[in-house]
Amino acid sequence: MSWSRLFRLLVAFGLTAFVLYKSHPTEILRAGAGADLRWIAAAVALVLVDRTLMAYRWLVLLCVLTPGTRPPFGAILRIFFVSTFVGTFLPSVGGDVYRAYSLARLQVRGVESAATVLMDRILGVLSILLVGAIALGFARDLSLDAWGYLTLAGAALFCVVAALLVFSERADAVAQWAVARLPSTPVRRLSSGLLDAVRRYARYHVEMVNVLACSIGVQIIRVLQAYCLGRSLGVDTSLPIYFVLIPPILLIMLLPITVNGLGTSQAAFPLLFGQVGVAAAPAVALSILFVALGIVGNLPGGLLYAVGPSARPDARTS
Repeated sequence: MSWSRLFRLLVAFGLTAFVLYKSHPTEILRAGAGADLRWIAAAVALVLVDRTLMAYRWLVLLCVLTPGTRPPFGAILRIFFVSTFVGTFLPSVGGDVYRAYSLARLQVRGVESAATVLMDRILGVLSILLVGAIALGFARDLSLDAWGYLTLAGAALFCVVAALLVFSERADAVAQWAVARLPSTPVRRLSSGLLDAVRRYARYHVEMVNVLACSIGVQIIRVLQAYCLGRSLGVDTSLPIYFVLIPPILLIMLLPITVNGLGTSQAAFPLLFGQVGVAAAPAVALSILFVALGIVGNLPGGLLYAVGPSARPDARTS
């Protein structure tokens, strides 16, 4: 096990243990023991929908692949669902790395496979930001604390930089200038190729809008999942509040400092839901159910991972 992965595991379990201790484990168990299974079943059904949309949007993003290199439909779906399962045990970007690597093994150029995954992540972050910003615009009587606004601001900066790299020739020139001064020749070559591959998306406006719309749909579904789980626990909070609070929580969970959002979610849920009067114990119980729901959605990928390889071993990796 690498030191970085060990560190993330320690952070995840350390944060979780601290939050559980501060929230009184017996109260958390009591809150979870009375969960309404009907609402949990509704959340599980919504997971099937969001995984379908997530797979579809990645299929659309493969539009930039060199003609003739697009793998078969079944192989692409296998890679996607297996990557969700592998990501269960890795930091938030771990599943993305696995997906890009597996696609590169199927006669796809490495920089092109990485570009599809990177753009999927960028549009995902943008969709979370849009859902959260729109919800805040409608919920004028509700505001976030400094951490919530800082999270949204960080996501906004990330999206602005990404948009400039894709659509601005001047920003691309600056980025290429910076890449040319990197000390390692292989890193320079890979970074320059990745920038070129990402910029191809500037020619695919319809596909980009399609993926963004699907991504917004995914984030709305995730808010509804959290709402269903909250209702199962008896959390008496209105749906608009979930639309305000869940987006910054999702952004915090994306930080690659723990494994699968474990720990960061347990810290974020009570921090943000505490602003609207939700006690720590049910908020932590909600965070645990939310992470568990994601794991349930990743189980189909585990089955595919178990029954066979996700890519041919003799394929090119350039």
